[in-house]
Amino acid sequence: MVASFNLSSFNLGPFILLGIPGLEEFHVWIGILFFIIYLGGLAGNSVLLYLISMERSLHEPMFFFLSMLAATDIILSNTCVPKTLSIFWLGPQKITFPACLTQMFFLHYSFAMDSAILLAMAFDRYVAICFPLRYTTILTRQSITKIVMAIVGRSFLIIFPCVFLLKRLSFCRTPIIPHTYCEHIGVAQLACADISINIWYGFAVPILTVTSDLILIGISYSLILRAIFNLPSQDARQKALNTCGSHVCVILMFYTPALFSVLTHRFGHKIPHSFHILAANLYVAIPPALNPIIYGVKTKQIREKIILLLFPKGNQ
Repeated sequence: MVASFNLSSFNLGPFILLGIPGLEEFHVWIGILFFIIYLGGLAGNSVLLYLISMERSLHEPMFFFLSMLAATDIILSNTCVPKTLSIFWLGPQKITFPACLTQMFFLHYSFAMDSAILLAMAFDRYVAICFPLRYTTILTRQSITKIVMAIVGRSFLIIFPCVFLLKRLSFCRTPIIPHTYCEHIGVAQLACADISINIWYGFAVPILTVTSDLILIGISYSLILRAIFNLPSQDARQKALNTCGSHVCVILMFYTPALFSVLTHRFGHKIPHSFHILAANLYVAIPPALNPIIYGVKTKQIREKIILLLFPKGNQ
């Protein structure tokens, strides 16, 4: 009797996440490193959210966008890292298809949100430095609300179609994902149907969106730098550069590994697969952990509030 697959039926069985193939003997140690980074990211972003919500002096548009970035980073790390740690420490783990879709959605959604928030922060700095006298009239509560709705709405509209693009597929291959989390193309490659639409949409639409964000951020900071170097006072130039320094560091830290991961995944066929997976894991763990450190060190208002929070008696 010849076994046959019904390709029109949908396989609702669980997928199996393997971790990082080829680095299994190092999983425990990699897991310990990721656990430390994960705890640091949760603590740092939680402190940022607490300070910004409790300190009235930080109730400004720049810090509101920063709190959005911190909240999105918490969602990103919690979407992937706990499951990743269970794989590193307990071996390959099962994940149901609905849970896989949910993880995939929030992973890519957080990425799109981060990109849009960084663009909003660049716009905030552009207005603050190039039009300081009109800052409060341009970035009003109503305009900030519209920006937030645009960030959330655009990210949702970009990523949500990926859920339907995966749900339409039929799966008949062994449901093993050589990764630590579910991502769109990795799951689509297990299908027995044509995934050309998944490949086109999963690569072109997010990349074009992120590229447009990056171009607009570049234009904003070009105008910002031109305005800074036209300032008459050396102290004013230094203060403006310090204000933008943390934003530039976070922008570079976000886009560089993200673009590297995407490009090597598509074109770096000679790069070992284990390196692809490790780089993808570092991307979802390290930026959320380093963002609050960078802002804590480079932003004077946050640095002062953190010192007061940690050493309240010594600063009275």
